[in-house]
Amino acid sequence: MSAADEHEGGRGIVSTNDRRRRAVRWPLRLVQGLLLAATLVVGLGPILWTAKAALSPTQDLLVDPLRLWPSQVQWENLTTAWTELRVGHYLLNTVVLVGGSWAVQLVVATTGAFALSVLRPRYGRIVYAGILATLFVPGTVSLVALYMTVLDLSMVNTPWAVWLPAGAHAFNVLIMKQFFDGLPRELYEAAQVDGAGPWRLCWRIVLPMSRPILAVVSLLAVMDAWKDFLWPMIAIADTEAQPLAVALPRLAETAEQNQVIAGMLVAIVPPVLLFLVFQRHMVRGISFTGLKG
Repeated sequence: MSAADEHEGGRGIVSTNDRRRRAVRWPLRLVQGLLLAATLVVGLGPILWTAKAALSPTQDLLVDPLRLWPSQVQWENLTTAWTELRVGHYLLNTVVLVGGSWAVQLVVATTGAFALSVLRPRYGRIVYAGILATLFVPGTVSLVALYMTVLDLSMVNTPWAVWLPAGAHAFNVLIMKQFFDGLPRELYEAAQVDGAGPWRLCWRIVLPMSRPILAVVSLLAVMDAWKDFLWPMIAIADTEAQPLAVALPRLAETAEQNQVIAGMLVAIVPPVLLFLVFQRHMVRGISFTGLKG
């Protein structure tokens, strides 16, 4: 590959000159098209099947579950799931738990990263190493200790049992700290010369420049809390206070299968819409952190 090719397209498996050859260009486009189609099937397939099953009679799901279109479209399945299965009630529980988890994760990630990146305490590296070490500990290992803790604090069956543990999310601190490390320290020093304290430095200088990474952490926090199943099931035994992800498997024992899937569709729609709306902010914020893969 020539220096001009490297400058134009960068190093890769196929050079720029090879891409211009018909014998290479068309097979390459075919492979790219097949990979794109496979990605769409794997990504959209489960969502489209859920939408189809939510509008199908139960008999269709039992006889021919892979049928591409329902034999009879039943829009009333959504209404029945909302009223008889009380999907709306459990969806409200989910919104409350997700909203609190998002707020706690955002506060902990922002303040923790600010302290480690901007204030830089004496033992900051040790604390940061300890935070990173928790990434290698599976969440199921600490379930018993975590449950005993919330039990001793009398937080079982309350939203606090879900909100507070959500703050212990090391990955959010990691990406937030990397973003703060990329901000010019001259701004911090100039603000401190003008008499700005830590609180004013964080609120007036750092946070206004951190909107992209705040959007990333917010989206990750909402997605993680929305799909969480195991810990809410353990921490909230009261069936009336459980989120939709926990309530649906229990309701599936007695309800019609198509109604349960209709409830699943209701649970899927909000996070999908949220991701579609804020995906640009997420990609932009991750690019600023320097994380890849």
